[in-house]
Amino acid sequence: MKALSLVIGAAVAALATTGASAQSANLTGTYRCIQMCRDGMIGAPAYITQNGSNFNLVTETGESLRAWPDWSAPASRIWIDARDESAVYSPDGIRIQFDDGRVWQRDFGPAPVVVWRR
Repeated sequence: MKALSLVIGAAVAALATTGASAQSANLTGTYRCIQMCRDGMIGAPAYITQNGSNFNLVTETGESLRAWPDWSAPASRIWIDARDESAVYSPDGIRIQFDDGRVWQRDFGPAPVVVWRR
């Protein structure tokens, strides 16, 4: 009986550790839809705000959605329940590809202007 308690305790500890370290990238930021965009809105901005393990998404069409880490791959996928869809993101958080083929790429804004002086 004591061995069973130790096994259960270890399993609970492993699950708690996995949940705490599930998110590997900070996805908060502005993105641009670059492929298979809804309503042909290629280049339109999309936004993600991450609060802990929860995400608020605003799509290229302005639709607001909630998401969270996908249970099947919490360190690389998010799940959007309202769309019954998941999305995989790159380890650096620069690209997100949805199951329907849409791709968002992080928008870092315009390149800085370099001024040369003599």
